[in-house]
Amino acid sequence: MLLQFLVALLPVFVFQVWFDYSKPRKNILILITSVCASSMIMALCICSEVQGFDLDYRYVPMIVGSLYGGSGIMFILAAIFAASEWTVMHGNWGWIEIGGALLLLPLIYKFQKGFLDLSKRRKHTIVLSMTAVILIIRASSFMYYYHVKHPQLTSSEMTHLILHELAYFLVMWLFVVFSESLLQRERIAHQLKGVTNNYRIEVQKLQQFIDETPLGVIFVDSFGGITHINEMAIHLLRDKVGGKMRHELLGQHFTIMYDHIEKDVLGRLLHQALNGHKLSTEYVEEQGKIYLNSGICVRDIQNNEIIGAALIAHDITELNRLRAELGRMERLSLVGQMAASITHEIRNPMAVIRGFVQLMKERSPGDQQQYYRIVMDELDRANSIINDFLSLAQNRIVEKENCSLHVIINDIMPLLMADANMRGQSIELQLDDRIPSLMLNEKEMKQLILNLARNGMEAMDQHGVLRLETTAYPDHVELRVIDNGSGIPAEKLERLFEPFFTTKTRGTGLGLPLCLSIVERHGGEIAVDSREGTGTTFKVKFDRNRNYYGVSTATVAAGVHLA
Repeated sequence: MLLQFLVALLPVFVFQVWFDYSKPRKNILILITSVCASSMIMALCICSEVQGFDLDYRYVPMIVGSLYGGSGIMFILAAIFAASEWTVMHGNWGWIEIGGALLLLPLIYKFQKGFLDLSKRRKHTIVLSMTAVILIIRASSFMYYYHVKHPQLTSSEMTHLILHELAYFLVMWLFVVFSESLLQRERIAHQLKGVTNNYRIEVQKLQQFIDETPLGVIFVDSFGGITHINEMAIHLLRDKVGGKMRHELLGQHFTIMYDHIEKDVLGRLLHQALNGHKLSTEYVEEQGKIYLNSGICVRDIQNNEIIGAALIAHDITELNRLRAELGRMERLSLVGQMAASITHEIRNPMAVIRGFVQLMKERSPGDQQQYYRIVMDELDRANSIINDFLSLAQNRIVEKENCSLHVIINDIMPLLMADANMRGQSIELQLDDRIPSLMLNEKEMKQLILNLARNGMEAMDQHGVLRLETTAYPDHVELRVIDNGSGIPAEKLERLFEPFFTTKTRGTGLGLPLCLSIVERHGGEIAVDSREGTGTTFKVKFDRNRNYYGVSTATVAAGVHLA
């Protein structure tokens, strides 16, 4: 009987070995079918008998295997059971066994749906109930056998038969207990795998974040051993780590990077963090750079014990420079506003002075007229500088209207031609007929074109040729002012649009910054291309979308431009 017990429980033992050694666990349905079928065949081979009546536990792997495996396995196991019973059948009572097994199929099919999700208690109830049905089938088969054979059973044989059949309850119960234990282990293993995978992903994300962050990061455990150090930290501590690689530093005590903890800021911060200081911060200036270093104490959330420390080093040199630059620009902005206000007030007395100078000129002898003319020219030049400065510094609203760039160019052509004729130069126009209308301020556009054109004329000698060109593109309109003058040196190109920077002897350095301000207020861009000895090209691009739908007001603070 003991051997029959072991054979009936063979599938459980096989599943135990499979669970422990099979990774990944595949083809479980094939395994259930083959093992349960093998258990039934082996049970048939080692079955005992009482005067020709077979005693075995073939029902156990058939029923339990069908409940855990599904309907497909149920039909296969039922067919194997019927075939094995028919092979060794000693009498017609064997047909009762086969018929009983077939009658069990609808009952098994009813309970196998969702069987795995039932509670343990419910599973035991179902299995033990089916065991009672099995015993009824077995009892019916035995009664038919007894009616046919009229065996003379001894009391020991009858006791053996009864105990064997009642042991069905024990075998079925043990099979379910062991199966549930395996399933529980499988669920726990699956959950553990999920938790482990999530933990691995989170560790990878944290690892990549630490490695890619522009901060130097060092983690140490509660004993001071380095558990993580990123490349930025190694770069910042290159003089202290002695050229060691990351893998050489991991596991080492953090004091290998410092001679004296009391004198070294980073070592002192880690030491304080390991001694319970929640957050310590110090600024350090080394080799022209400024670092913000922070030591952080890392504690176990559950018991608040210190489990390590972290050091974060941040190079704030650029941030500090930008902060200083912002402060400087704010101060310059204030100065610019004050200068614009003062300059505006200067124009009134200058107008009075010019008026009196002109009056004195009319009443002075002819030999002194040239002196008054020089004074008036210089006053006019000073007034022009003031006007350019105010145009550049003022915060004002620009009113735009839908107009043609070609119309504006044609309106100022007589003035440009007059200037060119006085210099012995000529102007050529090449205007694209496809140019669309734009939202422009006519006055500012005329000022822009005049400034760029006169700059080109001043850069050319006699017989120079100035070209004005326009081209329409799908997304923008381009205006080009091209001269064949001496060109601009490469080292001066980057500073052309800085206020008060000029390449002319008597220039103010405000013309091109004013042009830049006008273009930006119209949603455009201005660029310059120049070669010494060849000439210069100014390109003004008006983005169609920004020109129409952008903000129609653009203000430029005087201090920002003056910076």
